[in-house]
Amino acid sequence: MTNAEPGAQRTVVPIEPSLLIAEAFEQAQVTELRHSVTSCAHAVGLSGQRLDDFVLAVNELITNAVRHGGGRGWLRMWRQSGQLFCEVSDHGQGISTQRLGDRSRPAAHTAGGWGLWLAREMSDSMDVETGTNGTTVRISTAVAAPQHTARHRRG
Repeated sequence: MTNAEPGAQRTVVPIEPSLLIAEAFEQAQVTELRHSVTSCAHAVGLSGQRLDDFVLAVNELITNAVRHGGGRGWLRMWRQSGQLFCEVSDHGQGISTQRLGDRSRPAAHTAGGWGLWLAREMSDSMDVETGTNGTTVRISTAVAAPQHTARHRRG
């Protein structure tokens, strides 16, 4: 309901950046957080394979934080300038320079070591800041501008 004149154009100006999720997590919240990431990413315009890829990348980062980063972490997800960003931080011992520099696909029979490789492959960009006080990994993917549907009044 609005007091605007019928047929008057309304302008909606998006506020950016738009924080979608900011949440601390532990092992018990991984599944719930993955569902929240899926919901938010879909709501801002990701769908199909791009949605699946982004959620897989985020899930790998969350899992790494729990397994290798002290058992818990912090996730932030936001949309800015046509990009969806997700940042996962932990308080682990950091990632070795050798490990970060290795961009080759892990061997098929390897049980571990897939997380960062998958996150890098499934997103458009990935940045890592790491040290003895923890690691922060930020990934992004392009999102289409939201499609607005016009509503017509029936007379």
